[in-house]
Amino acid sequence: MYRINRAFSRTLAALLPLLAACQRQDGIQQQQKPIAAAAAPADSGAQASHDFNPRLLRRFSPVRASIESPEHPLTADKIALGRALYFDKRLSKNQDVSCNSCHQLDAYGVDGEATSLGDKGQRGGRNSPTVYNAAGYFAQFWDGRATDVEQQAKGPILNPKEMAMPSPDAVVARLKAISGYRELFSKAFPDAAEPVTYDNVGVAIGAFERKLVTPSRWDKYLSGDKHALHDEELEGLKVFTNVGCMVCHTGEFLGGTSYQRVGAVEPWPNQADSGREGLTKNAADRMMFKVPTLRNIQKTAPYFHDGSAKTLDQAVRMMGKHQLGLELSDNEVSAIVAWLGSLTGELPKAYIAAPVLPGTGVANKGPT
Repeated sequence: MYRINRAFSRTLAALLPLLAACQRQDGIQQQQKPIAAAAAPADSGAQASHDFNPRLLRRFSPVRASIESPEHPLTADKIALGRALYFDKRLSKNQDVSCNSCHQLDAYGVDGEATSLGDKGQRGGRNSPTVYNAAGYFAQFWDGRATDVEQQAKGPILNPKEMAMPSPDAVVARLKAISGYRELFSKAFPDAAEPVTYDNVGVAIGAFERKLVTPSRWDKYLSGDKHALHDEELEGLKVFTNVGCMVCHTGEFLGGTSYQRVGAVEPWPNQADSGREGLTKNAADRMMFKVPTLRNIQKTAPYFHDGSAKTLDQAVRMMGKHQLGLELSDNEVSAIVAWLGSLTGELPKAYIAAPVLPGTGVANKGPT
């Protein structure tokens, strides 16, 4: 019995560091929201042929048609105002930058730059992530400094390197000086004594963004269409789940539900940006960033907060190396990339068409 107990003790001692590592991996996921369960396809034969456990699909769920908030109910007038504000360069100091300049809706919500150009050609410090599906994330910006898209929308307008408006009052004054905006604000906020406010600018843009969703073949697969993914994509899904990517990239948006330390296993090459540490001033938050969505990832290069990966193959290899401590094989990378392609969604072309802006009589799309 003594020998058995000693053997058990040695085994347990060997397992404890592994268990602790797993707990740390999950524990880093601060403020993570509950993940909605998705029903596995009715016929799981395709998954079984790739040794894929269909129960893992419970970690994911199809995207909603719109991402609504009880605090900010959607109305057609609010969305119409938000669409105009999103495309209007006059919300910037020199009237040459709009939300759409960095988050181009006809290009899957990005501009293809490692960091975006703002006021007077200044470069921002971080890569501009896609705005599609962003309303569903648990926090906004790479460091989570905004709680929702309504709050996030107000940040770039006042950022001196982005749209560079000097103050909320200056934004309101400019909007009041543009013929037609007061009427749009009054329709969007009919119960407000003063509808043209800076907070309402954020609410309106947020309302527009809450319907920027992109259903894809992945959603059809989750909803039971066993033919939605082809064999190589199913193999990629198996590799993705087996190597541990789904620990962070999970849920409805395959990301956007937690913070993680970039360089969890092997230090990240670029340490210039310390992530949430710059916001919280807490050393424990060094190199912690919000986990980005994988939806439309094939269309949103370059990748990561610093835009350091130019291709999706490179991004997958870097994640394997720095987050998982794995040198993924060429076949594994190709399979994962193939599955990631199934996450490319359909753009709502009519919804994102540039509007005729108040006081101009023309659409103002921003640079393409």
